[in-house]
Order: sequence, then C-alpha cells, then structure tokens
Amino acid sequence: MDIMFIVGAVLFLILAPILGGLLSGCDRVLTARFQSRVGPPLLQPFYDVAKLWHKEKAFSNPLEIIFTTAYLILIAFSGGMVATGGNFLFAVFSLALAHTFLILAAYSANAPYAHIGAERELLSVMITEPILILLAVGFFMVSGSFETYHMLTLGTPAIILLPGVFIALIAVLTLKLRKSPFDISTSHHAHQELVKGVTSSLSGRSLAKVEIAHWYEMLIFLCMIFFFFAGNPLLSAAAVILAFLLEIVIDNIFPRVTWKMTVKSLWIVTLVFGVGNIVVLGILGGIV
Repeated sequence: MDIMFIVGAVLFLILAPILGGLLSGCDRVLTARFQSRVGPPLLQPFYDVAKLWHKEKAFSNPLEIIFTTAYLILIAFSGGMVATGGNFLFAVFSLALAHTFLILAAYSANAPYAHIGAERELLSVMITEPILILLAVGFFMVSGSFETYHMLTLGTPAIILLPGVFIALIAVLTLKLRKSPFDISTSHHAHQELVKGVTSSLSGRSLAKVEIAHWYEMLIFLCMIFFFFAGNPLLSAAAVILAFLLEIVIDNIFPRVTWKMTVKSLWIVTLVFGVGNIVVLGILGGIV
C-alpha cells in the first residue's frame, strides 16, 4: 500500500501541472471566445512559464526565492496528500501554510502594490479556510475519517449528505481560482496586468513557480469536487468539468466587487449553507 501511495504521489507531481496548464489554456481560450477575441493558443501557459524560467534573475529581495519555493513545495505536497488518500485536514492546514509563504514573498518586496496584494491574499485565506475546515469536518462526519481514501468509498455520495457544503465550496472556488467577482488578490485578466496584486513584485523563476503552484492548486480543488460524487466516476468527472466551465462563465458575466463585499458575501454563504449543513447533519446523526 505504501508503494501504491508513493507511485500515486509521483504521478500527481508529474501529471498535475500538465493538466493544470492545459486547463489554464482552456480557460484562456474560452474566455477569449466569450469576449469575441481570437485569444492565445491552448499551450500559451506553458510558453509563458518557460519564458519566465529562462529570464535573467531579478528580485527585489533574495528572501522571495525561499518563500516562493516553499509555496510551490507545500502546494504540491498538499496535492499529493489529497490525491493519494492522505489526511485531508492536514492538507488543508498545509495549503494555509503555503499561502502564508506567498504572502511573505509579497511583503518582502518594498512595493506598495505588492503589500496591498499581500493583504488581499491574507483576506482570501481568511475567507477560504473556514469552508475548507467545514469540508473536512463534513467528510469526517459522513465517512468517519479524515483520510481522502475513505471519501472515495462512501456508500452514499457525499453530495446527498453535504449539499450545503458543496454550494459553499463552489462559491469559494470562484475566489481560489482567481475569478471575478472575487478576484481580489490577482487575476489573469488584462484589467489587472499592470497591478497584479500579490505577484506584482515577482518576475522570472519566482513568478514561474507561483504559476505552477496555481496549476497544482487548481487540480486540488477540482479533486474536492470529485469527492462529492466519488461513488460514480462518470458523474464525478462530469461534475468536475461542469464546475470548471461554470467558473469560467461566472468569471465573464460578473464584474468585480470590493474586498468588503467579497468577505461579507462568502462568509454569509459559508455560514448559511456550510455551517447550516453541518448542524443539520449533526442533528440527524444524533436522532439516528
């Protein structure tokens, strides 16, 4: 079993950035079509990262190399935990620690835009962590374990028992994938190219590592969608594709909102749907 986990982790580390880059390319192509543009080729994200990787080394603070490397390693580690049946709660805390290093990388630059981006990235962590913890608690309540392996072997699909948590996760996914209306930290859209939030001070390999980490993180959150329908692989795959397409549609039809509205709206969704679902599940479990 240990060998299986090791093989699974290695496969995830190799395949996740490839799939993440392709999904990012699909995102750009579909977004261009929504906006009546030709858009970049499908493999443009890979071209961008390759170009960044071969750029001359330039950084505002040498510490950013350590912080961005730690960010990438922890994101990849979290993904490996999720994809190979590891402890989901531990992976959630690992993700939070990873984003702490990204925030420190932005703070290490003596630049006002980077500091604003760091503050907004910190806000995004504060918004997303509650629902991820609720997700871990919900899966524990229905499976009796924090191990993602048990989430894949549930007799009753988690979507039936945790519909509110699923709705809250979809809402938070809009923020984690850097989509409007909640792209308060950074975004791939042209309207933020000049002021790109938490990554505004990064360049070269530092920025390339952040982009690769985003590809890993995209796969992590799509895996979370998969867990809700794990009893039916075809339905799970369809749900992941539909969720990804839904985020692209939302990104292109909603304008951006202020960070205050982002915090208020997503916390309301988390409390009403996420916490409400857990409370109801606890009551029904106690009755049964």
